[in-house]
Amino acid sequence: MKNIDGIAFDLDGTLYPNYRLNLRLIPFILKEFPLLWAFGRARDVLRGKIPGRAAPTAAPGEDFYDAQARHMGAFLKKDGAFIKERTERLIYRGWEPLFKNIRPFPHVGETLRAIRGGGLKLGLLSDFPPEQKLEYLGLGGIWDAVCCSERTGRLKPASESFEELARAMGVKNERLLYVGNSVSYDILGAKKAGMKAALICHPLRGLLQKKGRAQAEFIFHDYRQLGKYVLS
Repeated sequence: MKNIDGIAFDLDGTLYPNYRLNLRLIPFILKEFPLLWAFGRARDVLRGKIPGRAAPTAAPGEDFYDAQARHMGAFLKKDGAFIKERTERLIYRGWEPLFKNIRPFPHVGETLRAIRGGGLKLGLLSDFPPEQKLEYLGLGGIWDAVCCSERTGRLKPASESFEELARAMGVKNERLLYVGNSVSYDILGAKKAGMKAALICHPLRGLLQKKGRAQAEFIFHDYRQLGKYVLS
């Protein structure tokens, strides 16, 4: 593929199948469903998906994790500091060990190495802290930049997180291809930031995820297809 200097990836559902994590989360979901529900709702608020609840950002000077806990506490009618501690302990630190036995999609490692060997920069942008996950997946140490949208205070699809990724990689937005599994968050977010976009999508799932697919320059289900597309 011509006219790109770098390629960047989402993590969850893009470098490994989501179902492998979801199966391991069943005991947690059964035990801590209210916390998980509030976590999802708070992130919807911060994305601006719940009109009237709040602007899609933290308050001026407010830490992202404080804002997230504040919204979670409002949904659960509990103190934000208490919710922040539980979220850190049960979700952020509690989920990381689940990745120890999760494996990436087939051909991910060889494709990433081929892309680097082809002279392109590699980056990653996730809505969750990615570093430890990458180590468990056997994909650590190969990236030019690893970013987390939470640290910018703006979750995907906000363009600020994608722009921070491009700066960290040292690549102009229009010269960067972003690969993800979500049309709403990855593809539309990357396009809004002026990037190119590729969608990883199982053929059967693709029948259900039609809206916005045309925004992607490339749609694939096998990483060998992506490698050929990028390096041809």
